[in-house]
Amino acid sequence: RLAPYSWTVERRKGNTVCWNLALNTLHHTCDHEKSPAASFLSMILEYRTGLIFYLCWIRYSHGMPHVIRIGGIFELVESGTVGAEELAFKFAVNNINRNRTLLPNTTLTYDIQRINIYDSFEASRKACDQLSLGVVAIFGPSHSSSSNAVQSICNALEVPHIQIRWKHHPMDNRDSFYTNFYPDYSSLSYAILDLVQFLKWRTATVVYDDSTGLIRLQELITAPSRYNIRLKIRQLPIDSSDTRPLLKEMKRGREFRIIFDCSYAMAAQILKQAMAMGMMTEYYHYIFTTLDLFALDLDSYRYCGVNMTGFRILNTENLHVTSIIEKWSMERLQAPPSADSGLLDGIMTTDAALTYDAVHIVSMSYQRAPQMTVNSLQCHRHKPWRFGSRFMNFIKEAQWEGLTGRITFNKTTGLRTDFDLDVVSLKEDGLEKVGTWDPINGLNITEISRSRRSNITDSLTNRSLIVTTVLEEPYVMFKKSDKPLSGNDRFEGYCIDLLKELSSILGFVYEIRLTQDGKYGTPDERGQWNGMVKDLIDHKADLAVAPLTITHAREKVIDFSKPFMTLGISILYRKSNGTNAGVFSFLNPLSPDIWMYILLAYFGVSCVLFVIARFSPYEWYDAHPCNPGSDIVENNFTLLNSFWFGVGALMQQGSELMPKALSTRIIGGIWWFFTLIIISSYTANMAAFLTVERMESPIESADDLAKQTKIEYGAVRDGATMIFFQRSKISTFDKMWAFMSSRQQTALVKSNEEGIQRVLAANYAFLMESTTIEYVMQRNCNLTQIGGHIDSKGYGIGTPLGSPYKEKITIAVLQLQEDGKLHMIKEKWWRGNGCPEEENKEASALGIQNIGGIFIVLAAGLVLSVFVAIGEFIYKLRKTAEREQRSLCSTMVQELQLSMTCQRRVKHKPQAPVMVKTEAVINMHTFNDRRLPGKDSLGCNTGLSPVFP
Repeated sequence: RLAPYSWTVERRKGNTVCWNLALNTLHHTCDHEKSPAASFLSMILEYRTGLIFYLCWIRYSHGMPHVIRIGGIFELVESGTVGAEELAFKFAVNNINRNRTLLPNTTLTYDIQRINIYDSFEASRKACDQLSLGVVAIFGPSHSSSSNAVQSICNALEVPHIQIRWKHHPMDNRDSFYTNFYPDYSSLSYAILDLVQFLKWRTATVVYDDSTGLIRLQELITAPSRYNIRLKIRQLPIDSSDTRPLLKEMKRGREFRIIFDCSYAMAAQILKQAMAMGMMTEYYHYIFTTLDLFALDLDSYRYCGVNMTGFRILNTENLHVTSIIEKWSMERLQAPPSADSGLLDGIMTTDAALTYDAVHIVSMSYQRAPQMTVNSLQCHRHKPWRFGSRFMNFIKEAQWEGLTGRITFNKTTGLRTDFDLDVVSLKEDGLEKVGTWDPINGLNITEISRSRRSNITDSLTNRSLIVTTVLEEPYVMFKKSDKPLSGNDRFEGYCIDLLKELSSILGFVYEIRLTQDGKYGTPDERGQWNGMVKDLIDHKADLAVAPLTITHAREKVIDFSKPFMTLGISILYRKSNGTNAGVFSFLNPLSPDIWMYILLAYFGVSCVLFVIARFSPYEWYDAHPCNPGSDIVENNFTLLNSFWFGVGALMQQGSELMPKALSTRIIGGIWWFFTLIIISSYTANMAAFLTVERMESPIESADDLAKQTKIEYGAVRDGATMIFFQRSKISTFDKMWAFMSSRQQTALVKSNEEGIQRVLAANYAFLMESTTIEYVMQRNCNLTQIGGHIDSKGYGIGTPLGSPYKEKITIAVLQLQEDGKLHMIKEKWWRGNGCPEEENKEASALGIQNIGGIFIVLAAGLVLSVFVAIGEFIYKLRKTAEREQRSLCSTMVQELQLSMTCQRRVKHKPQAPVMVKTEAVINMHTFNDRRLPGKDSLGCNTGLSPVFP
């Protein structure tokens, strides 16, 4: 009985001699059984043989048992091939037997049973068969119904049950003889939640395969109550792998952030069908909860730009792990090719790696129990394995660095709650590790963001982008050509040149498409957008390059680059006809202030001239020069004559009045100079007013437009200008919107071209962007801009919300702006034939800032004349006082009384003392007479002889 069994074990150096001796003795005994005479000798040899076997058994029993057996129950694969778990099970056993470091004196054998999926009865029967063989642990099966049946048997007979797939366990779980190598679902749920929070998702769609997915993702599903996240829950088709209807519904609902909880086989099908439906673009971000994302063939999706993130538990950075995976791949590549499952050839899946680690943990735990024996167990006897509880504790206490990283178990539940995960993301070079996660430290993203790199063309080089736009001069226009044009060659304009510059910087290629409705984009009452904005929201286009205004409402649904052009709303109106000059238009050359100052200067100069002429002794002359006895002198500068003198000079006609004294002559000269400047300035500006046709517009600003109803005004329907007035709270603009909304059929137009034509044809003012007005005015001299900018805004390049191209487009736009190319492009398209240079529409009246200096000169001259008059007055009084032998004060008082009290233009001379006049005295007196200057030059022949007293 022992001999055949002894051949089943592998011989060791220490036991070879013992077993050979026993077998030779037994063989010798069998040979002597043929001789009847040697029966006694045969009996002795049998006892000897038994003794040798006993001694060998005693010697070997001091070490571990030479053979241990583990059982594996695996479901049949639909394709008929061997599953990855079963292959990994065999691979691990063979590896342990080849490498004697783990079990140096023990051979590990296995018993494999295959069952149909979901067949719990067959699973129970196979488990009982394996227990009767004396297995130390049972691996599998995977599916819950079969696994629960095997688990109940293992609990009853106290044999460890090893699971490597996810399984839900209720809170009151009492399966003490159970360990699961798959990471605990609650910890995985926290990992997914941390990733969603790191990505700053505010909305997401959770797509699960079966009801267990809701249990696996319970932390994420309950997140909306704790975090600002909106979730939409969807389920994959139950009995079909066709997910296209579901994907179509999500695409229609613009659900771009999706979490898939499914197997790797279903994930491969989803990716293929999403690719066919155009959902593998940079606007979509997928998170897969399967730990086998790294095992899928993702080469077809590397250059799509799609964002794909997942987790990996396989520790590929460990050299020992890498060598084992390479061995696995070599053996798998020698096997027949598997069906089209979407997996890479020869790749080790997570289930296979977990199975490999499970076999090693069981073997390592068995090594710690050298005195443990294995018995054959019968299911119907309900007699447990006496070493089962001890062996189960060894397994739960085991710690090992396996293919799947750190392996530790919760000693109570047997679940793997502490583990390390790699966060992987799809890049152009393939799936790359971008971070790690563990239950203690949480998520740690280690990837260097591409946006920090100096080269901004990394993600746009050779990409093909769809550009939506609208026809709008001079931004986008059809190119005029004698030959038929196609594709992008059909268009020209500012935006087309801008697009070419961006393409040369970023390296992308593009296709220009006109939006179907020709609108920029506004929401309706239900919040549905139209125009280019709708194309971006529906991801029918990647860029919107057009005069698209950056607004608050649009910024909520799409993204914008930095503005490539700043502008504001202004008023376009036609130039008005010339108007006839008014009756008093001759007053226009000088401002009203100047006319008032001239009038004040006239009165002031006339009054000063009158006063100075009365005080100056040299303005008085003898009314009767031929009568030396007359004491009456005259002054021509009465008040009326002073005013007449000023008028004569102002009208450049002069008068018969001429000043004689130096002071009055200073006043006259200064006044003549003043009138010369005033008349010359008036004449010159009058010529400008007469030669320039004065143009007047009925409106000068938006306020003027809002105050009247005769001139109709409006904007482009559903455009940014209309939205500005619609949402403005300023009273003027609110009043203007009320006017436009009450006449929507006539006030609002479909396009800028229609609005411009209405301005030219009717009494209509068009509200539009100032840059477009500049362009139109360069090409139509009958149009003009009224007022300044009503607001300030900018044109930007639109991208779908969350587009990865936004930052790169912005950087390129700023580069063009700094290089001056944006200005050059604008000059190219805005410069037209131009209108003839017009002089100022209205000659400006001369103001105080123009000719105010002449008034200063006039004032200075008046002041000078006053001082000169005072000097003349004092000088003459001193001479008179000396001659009349009177005091200066009495003479001054007398003269002041005569000058101020006299109401006529004549006054009496003061009487001189009585004296006898000789002819010499008379002649001297006549020459020095203070009231008759120049009398000596007068010829008077009266025939009278001088009388002497």
